[in-house]
Amino acid sequence: MKKVYTLGFIFLIAITTLMAAPAVQAQDMKIGFVEPRAVLERMPEMRAVQQRLQNFAERKQNELVQKERELQTEVEVYQQKVGVISEQARQEEEERLNTMDTEFRQMQQEAQQELQQQRAELMSPLLEQIQGAIDAVAERKGLDYVLNTTTSNGDVIILYVSPQVRDEYDITDEVMSELDI
Repeated sequence: MKKVYTLGFIFLIAITTLMAAPAVQAQDMKIGFVEPRAVLERMPEMRAVQQRLQNFAERKQNELVQKERELQTEVEVYQQKVGVISEQARQEEEERLNTMDTEFRQMQQEAQQELQQQRAELMSPLLEQIQGAIDAVAERKGLDYVLNTTTSNGDVIILYVSPQVRDEYDITDEVMSELDI
């Protein structure tokens, strides 16, 4: 029984020692944070990207509106003649309208995917510039890690930073300076 207590005590000391070591190392770690969304919004190139995305979205929206009008017109024509056509003609017409509706829905999905792809293509160079600036500032300040302050949805990641630490480790303004913003 003494042997079990002795082994337990030794195990407890070993665990305590191991847990204390990372805590000491963590104190030497320098962590900065940045708000990339704020940087992105202030980049002059962002206005051009937004305009191109808006133009693309409007063009796709116009195509969808035109296709929807065609579908509505075809449905109205069908409704006017449904009472005077044969059962076979009615079934064929309904199949044709269902096919048109399916094509319209597919066109909507494709437009959404194309918009997302266009956004990714246009944003990629800007995000690469921001990442380069973050890397440069982090190296200059000797930071081990740089955290994003928010998610892409705008959800806050860093919930609290003391004012003293904020001034020292918030590199958002320095990243903007690195990008000449």
